Amino acid sequence: MAPPMSARTFLDRLRDAGVTVVEVGDWEHHNRNHKGPWGPVHGVMIHHTVTSGSERTVEICRKGHSELPGPLCHGVITKDGVVHLVGYGRANHAGLGDDDVLRAVIAEKALPHDNEANTDGNRHFYGFECENLGDGKDPWSEAQLEAVERVSAAICRHHGWTERSVIGHLEWQPGKTDPRGFTMRSIRERIRDRLK
Repeated sequence: MAPPMSARTFLDRLRDAGVTVVEVGDWEHHNRNHKGPWGPVHGVMIHHTVTSGSERTVEICRKGHSELPGPLCHGVITKDGVVHLVGYGRANHAGLGDDDVLRAVIAEKALPHDNEANTDGNRHFYGFECENLGDGKDPWSEAQLEAVERVSAAICRHHGWTERSVIGHLEWQPGKTDPRGFTMRSIRERIRDRLK
């Protein structure tokens, strides 16, 4: 169980990880905290956006859409590996997921199959949306995958977590497919190696 780091510490940790960070508007105070608590945090969740075009993707993730107000994550990782910070605090990214998965993340054990949507993930996970169509054909650049690896490892290092604290949306909520185009196992292996 860990309180979220401050927005300023979050920014510092990402920059220390060697990624290029762009601060978008008043990201430090853009959140959904009026809808519920933010924290304790237990992990990092990775998504794909089903969008193309960096500028449009960042705007959607910051503002949201008619069915889901923004921010839709904390950081948007565009194809060039740049991390755009769009919000901090509670964000509409994880939704309801499986409490058994959350327990496994907390215990840093192998994840069970997600078969329920009974637990508020927006409260417990840092979220990164990654610019990708999510059709299994849109390629993932090495710069983008490396940014996912670096930001995830930076957050894990800050909180004393292992790579098992990083999950995909598809491992959290039944019916989700993101991120598609690489495996979370492969990303966790990269994060593990970086944490060494």
